Parts: sequence; structure tokens; C-alpha cells
Amino acid sequence: MLSKAQNKYIRSLTQQKFRKEYSVFIAEGEKIASEWLNSAAHIKMIVATEYWINVNNSLISKHSEATVHTVSESELQAISNLQTPNNVLLVVAAPKTEELPIMEEWCIALDNIQDPGNMGSIIRIADWFGIKYVIASANCVDFYNPKVVQAAMGGHLRVHLYETDLEQFIANSKAPILAATLDGENIMNIKKLKTAILLIGNESKGISPDLLKEKVRKITIPGKGGAESLNAAVSAGILCAMLMSS
Repeated sequence: MLSKAQNKYIRSLTQQKFRKEYSVFIAEGEKIASEWLNSAAHIKMIVATEYWINVNNSLISKHSEATVHTVSESELQAISNLQTPNNVLLVVAAPKTEELPIMEEWCIALDNIQDPGNMGSIIRIADWFGIKYVIASANCVDFYNPKVVQAAMGGHLRVHLYETDLEQFIANSKAPILAATLDGENIMNIKKLKTAILLIGNESKGISPDLLKEKVRKITIPGKGGAESLNAAVSAGILCAMLMSS
């Protein structure tokens, strides 16, 4: 059972200011919890139903640093960010901010991505293609928003995430910058590159004009139908598949 203070604390973590204040975030659901508990991440709290705890004692035992709280399904629902609570919620210590390295391999850079589902899906796409770095502008949705963590499906464990000034990042980059736009070169005609930075813009406004003034090469995915544009995460997935396939 959770105390009122613990309940309030967990619920506060839906807000970015409290996640930053406490340097923690929420990872929720059985599959995601399994990924985190099988990792070396520092787990602060494990909040779960009695059934889940009994079945997963071996996972719990890997994290003696965590406090374990047995709750009813109704208690879990009260603190859950999911429409259908999924037996377990973790409070995980946020990784320490690392210095942004000079990019010498593929990475994805994000400008003003606002939808948590898109952000999480792009992290998952990077994870799928073995892209180790995702870079975001300061006006993007928080990497550790609960919905982002949910959509990334464990991608946070394998992809390095950085927030930075994209203009400066692009200006200092030695790697080619490929900017996904509606008026770029047909991706079908672009030769494979050994390394590049794939720049994906805001869901409705695209990439900021100031970024397009930098040393970028605009690319586009050709379409034959009547859709105005593609979802940001869908675009990232298609471009990664086409640019990185052997």
C-alpha cells in the first residue's frame, strides 16, 4: 500500500518540472518493467500488484536498491498513466546528462517534436536500426514523458538521448545533414551514405526555417496518393530503412 505522500509523489511525475526536480521518471507496464529490471538502471520504486510481485521475484531481486510496494488494482489505476493499468509501475532514476559527442555515425535530430507518441516511436526506430543517438531541440517533448517512455518500448536503455541547440549542433557537425521536407530530393535517387544526421521536423510546421538555412540537404519520400504529408515517426522509419539498408 502507498501512503498519501507516495501517491502524490508518483502522480506528480507526469509533470516535467517534477521529473527534473527529483531526477526520476516513470516506466509502466509488464514488458517495459521487465526491460528496465533486467538492466543496470537504478530503480527507486517498484509498485505492483501482489500477483505480479509473486511471479517476478527473480527480477525484483536484481534491484535491492528499490523499495517494493504491493498495491491493489484500484490503487495502481489511481496512479497509472495507462488507460488500462498493467500490474506494475516503476520509478526509475534518470541517467546523468552526458556531454554531447562529435557525431561520427548515424543519428536522428528532432526539431520541435511535440507528440509523445512520435518521440517514443522515433526512439524505438533508432533502437531498431542500431542508431545510438537521438538529438532533440529544447522545444521538443521531454524524452522522459511517461507516454514517450511507453512508446519507446525500452529504447531508452540502448539509445543515447541529448537535448541541445540544433543550430549550433548542425553548424559544428562534420557529418552530412539530411533534412526531411516536402520539397527535397527524391530519396530514391540518393546514394547510400556511411554516416549522416537525419533531421525530422515538427508534426505540423516541419523543420524550422533557421535550420534549413544551415548546411542541410533536403530530402523527401515520394508519394502517389492524396495525403498531405506523413507522420513524423513514419517518415523517420521509412527514411532510416531506405538510407541505411545495405
